[in-house]
Amino acid sequence: MKKIKNTEHTFVGIAKIGLPFILIGIFFTAALLFIGEFAIGFISLFLTLFLCWFFRDPERCAGIVSEDTIVSPADGKIIFADFVETTNFYNGRCFKISIFMSIFNVHVNRAVCAGKITKIEYNQGKFLKANLDKASLENEYNAVYLKTESGRDVCMVQIAGLIARRIVCYVKQGFNIDTSARFGMICFGSRVDLYLPADMQITGIASRGYNVSAGKTILGKLK
Repeated sequence: MKKIKNTEHTFVGIAKIGLPFILIGIFFTAALLFIGEFAIGFISLFLTLFLCWFFRDPERCAGIVSEDTIVSPADGKIIFADFVETTNFYNGRCFKISIFMSIFNVHVNRAVCAGKITKIEYNQGKFLKANLDKASLENEYNAVYLKTESGRDVCMVQIAGLIARRIVCYVKQGFNIDTSARFGMICFGSRVDLYLPADMQITGIASRGYNVSAGKTILGKLK
């Protein structure tokens, strides 16, 4: 079974998925400056630098953690954290955490814990604002189901937003993945929903209004 390497999808601190956009930006910037279109050229330069910044992919590590430690799957702000009785993404009662990523956040998504990918479910939906409740089911999404070594089920759902129009997933069913390893990315503003066992121990930071960092902020521990 394939195991995702933590550096497989990054290059000198930039997500590889963004390199084509950056190279196109460099080409047009150089061409515009070469023919003397300095005003447009400097605008192109600014946009190219923004793309470099947007597709940044810094190394992340939660430190020494146990196999049942849950870390954040995304950078951003927690907009929902509570128990839900029924959902399409989990069998039975569970604890749901929704993290909204603005255009200013790092958009690389990371595994919340170590385990095996048991299922990938993609839905081609709408592009509503990602912070709306109905975006969970109506928007385009990619659900990644994971089973830990202790047999606990976890689901990470990448949700496209009003601006985000591309969900990238690096993993496939049957892959093994480590805590904090990259499993995908959503381009230009989006949201990640996390579904966890209802009996897990939640930290105080896993609450609405807190800002979290992918692969680094500890959200709780499975029992």
